[in-house]
Amino acid sequence: MTPLIDIQNLSAGYGSHRVLHDVNLTIRQGDFLGLIGPNGGGKTTLLKCILGLLQPQEGKVVYHPSTLRLGYMPQYNHIDRKFPITVIDTILSGLIAERRHHTYWSADERDRAQQALCQMGLEGMEQRPIGALSGGELQRVLLGRAVVSNPEVLVLDEPGTYIDKRTESRLYQLLDDLNRHSAIILVSHDIESLLSHARTIALVDRELTYYPSSEAFKEKYTERR
Repeated sequence: MTPLIDIQNLSAGYGSHRVLHDVNLTIRQGDFLGLIGPNGGGKTTLLKCILGLLQPQEGKVVYHPSTLRLGYMPQYNHIDRKFPITVIDTILSGLIAERRHHTYWSADERDRAQQALCQMGLEGMEQRPIGALSGGELQRVLLGRAVVSNPEVLVLDEPGTYIDKRTESRLYQLLDDLNRHSAIILVSHDIESLLSHARTIALVDRELTYYPSSEAFKEKYTERR
């Protein structure tokens, strides 16, 4: 499959504190990669480097093409639910990076946001404030914001947090559908759920150990237990 992101000999951290050391990883079309590892092991730092939010101390991240579109769904607890913004405007905010000079949302942009909203099963909630949503509804709004730009790679940080198993199952069904068109990188502490959907696994604990299939990881995971 065609490479989309090459992470080459990447080391990263904050000031003198190095979190990641000599990480190598390739994300390809059709990938559904699960990122797992202990707290403080470097998962979020790796995501920041992939998203261009943190510059590596050594090595580099190469995009194919250089204009590669990335969609990002942050952790639920990083969202200010008191912020006065509606569902449709939250989804539209996923298109800000594409805007050039106009200061208003075009008809095409509004159509794309409406399509993403319908794809998430949120019809009729356009003008509802995000503070009035359930946890599962807000997760789908954040996912809609991540996919509205039609990204080649979709990055999700703990999307199953604060939602029940039924809502989580629906979320993974949406991700399985989205994976037909976008590669997915998903961070999760819920290994059992992740292994049911991810095709490959990367264990991040300062260094990165790559497993070419969820079955390969299951064998190692079972041995450890």
